Amino acid sequence: MESAKIDPDPESRGEIYRHTVTVRVTHWLNVLFLTFMLGSGLQILNAHPSLYWGSRSDPQAAWLEFSAYQTPSGELRGHTRLFGGEFDTTGVLGASEGPEGTLEQRAFPGWATLPSTRWLAMGRRWHFFFAWLFVINGLLYIVYIITAGHLRRDLLLRRTELKGFGTSLLQHLSPRRLRAEAASGYNPLQKLSYLGVIFLAGPLIVLTGLTMSPWLNTVFPWLLDLFGGRQSARSLHFLVAFALVLFVLVHVAMVVVVGPLNQLRAMIIGRLRIEGDKG
Repeated sequence: MESAKIDPDPESRGEIYRHTVTVRVTHWLNVLFLTFMLGSGLQILNAHPSLYWGSRSDPQAAWLEFSAYQTPSGELRGHTRLFGGEFDTTGVLGASEGPEGTLEQRAFPGWATLPSTRWLAMGRRWHFFFAWLFVINGLLYIVYIITAGHLRRDLLLRRTELKGFGTSLLQHLSPRRLRAEAASGYNPLQKLSYLGVIFLAGPLIVLTGLTMSPWLNTVFPWLLDLFGGRQSARSLHFLVAFALVLFVLVHVAMVVVVGPLNQLRAMIIGRLRIEGDKG
């Protein structure tokens, strides 16, 4: 998550002061926290690699399932079932290479989970620990963008931007246009993406995570009603996490398109060099 453009520093020719210290710190903390949450979350899902809707886990009604089976020749094959469709995913999902270099039944490979070995208890500890840090960091970021005026000034869409939404989509197909306008603030598509992550995906992944806790269900029973059962909350939690991964991949791709070194520099020291100026 980033803050939009801040007024140029008149003493800095060819550069603008793009990201404040608060934005930069919360951004990199989110990178750290989400990395640990994703890896530990996959470790937890490894323990029961099936997802359902409703309040109960019915093996016959899983909409997503990772498993493995042995062929008549004794070969282990990874298997993924998604909405009734079945796919061989050997080597990545269902069956992947273990510490000894042989295939083992495992929903997600060791390189994608934290810890890399089968350690459910530690995975849960890491997931809960970094989840609360993520919540605290997110709340601090939201308070900051509201009180500092960034939300109103830089992220909320204006009527004129909504009318030009189609044009903004087309601009994302032109790397040259993206590079030329990188310093002019966020376009409507970027604003919608950031608002969706901050005020929809973030709260949703936190609430669905809380819903999976039996202890919290006794304190806030309405959470189960809100999401239609613990298994539905578990599925939504996974889907939102997957959506966040896609968002990060697209975000990184856009950074590469508009100039990775310049954008990375801006997120480290705050200053973005304007293309075309040697300053």
